[in-house]
Amino acid sequence: MFRSLSVPNYRIWFAGALVSNIGTWMQRTAQDWIVLTELTDYNATAVGIVMALQFGPQLVLMPWSGLIADRFNRRRLLILTQSLMGLLALGLGVITVTGVVELWHVYLFALGLGIVAAIDAPARQTFVSELVSDDNLSNAVALNSASFNGARLFGPAAAGLLTVAVGAGWVFMINAVTFAATVFAMTLLRTEQLRRQPRAPRERGQLMAGFRYVSHRPDIVVVLITVFLVGTFGFNFAIFTATMATVEFGMGASEFGLLSSIMAIGSVAGALLSARRSRPRLRLVVAGSFVFGLSCALAAVMPNYVTFAISLALVGLSSLTLMTTANAYVQTTTRPAMRGRVMALYMAIFAGGTPLGAPLVGWVADQFGPRWALGVAALSGLLAAAAVLFWMVRYRSLRVRIRRGVSPRIRVHHDGDGRDAETATREIAIVEATATR
Repeated sequence: MFRSLSVPNYRIWFAGALVSNIGTWMQRTAQDWIVLTELTDYNATAVGIVMALQFGPQLVLMPWSGLIADRFNRRRLLILTQSLMGLLALGLGVITVTGVVELWHVYLFALGLGIVAAIDAPARQTFVSELVSDDNLSNAVALNSASFNGARLFGPAAAGLLTVAVGAGWVFMINAVTFAATVFAMTLLRTEQLRRQPRAPRERGQLMAGFRYVSHRPDIVVVLITVFLVGTFGFNFAIFTATMATVEFGMGASEFGLLSSIMAIGSVAGALLSARRSRPRLRLVVAGSFVFGLSCALAAVMPNYVTFAISLALVGLSSLTLMTTANAYVQTTTRPAMRGRVMALYMAIFAGGTPLGAPLVGWVADQFGPRWALGVAALSGLLAAAAVLFWMVRYRSLRVRIRRGVSPRIRVHHDGDGRDAETATREIAIVEATATR
């Protein structure tokens, strides 16, 4: 489960990223809280707009950010982007502490952070391949997810307590300091041990090369469709937890922060279970999407704060199983020289869908209540599972023979590009029937 931590460079990276991730979760929680309770009158749409501004640039800048990750030194690029994000957090902290912050200020800083994060994301995702061997890449991706969501165990709860005690501005200032941890870790890496990946050459048509590559990989296309559906309409957790905590249950900042920490318990479990698997498989994308849809539906009908909080652990487990598997599948089956551009497309679809989904989900929460907003998330998970399952049946010749007394059997083969051409035949023991292509 933790085999990538045996690599010295990855240990250094992991430690620095963990500290920075805690600060990131602290800022997200404090930012959503002041928008919802101090700068507006519990306006979930405003929270959705902040999320849209923060994640929208990844969609717009995706062709260039992926090419930058493939063309330039990723370590130096990350030092630059992490430093800029630290300065933005510091600026937001200063205007909040001095009491001059207004809603449009938060919008502006969210946009600035989104622009820098658009350059940072593909470089950060693909830099892992320079830290570990190909055999450990899937494990390292899963541990990165565990780090990010493990930070959610402490970050939101700490932000809730600090927001009550000293105010949101100081939470932003603390986050600015945590970015220094990642920058410091990058300077400690043993550069001679980095596994330099092939860089994209200077030639015409590089921006479109990533799109052409993906267009010839239908397995990646269906994963991207899944990521779009769930990322756009399902992964609006800030809206769900904030509105359920305040509007539905009448709780305060500390209880709001605790919800994210509880959901992180399931998220970390999902990431660690993914780390144990030797290879990411498409069937886990189906299972993760389906369980995510069911768990969101379950959370939507919980009668009180405690039962809702407990249900969030299952939401976290299923969501991280889905996203970690999808991320690792795309990275491990993509050619190294194309990995930055393909992962930029992946991140753009995942985060870039937020400008569409977050305001819509916020509007649903405002008009019909937060429980209906969770219903939208549930539907997105079920539709995503159906999309992948349909593709596997239609194009991978998945055949399901349902027979009495026959144990499950799966045959897997691989094609020339390293893709997982799985599920040639599946036999499931339920009743005597047959469903074939």
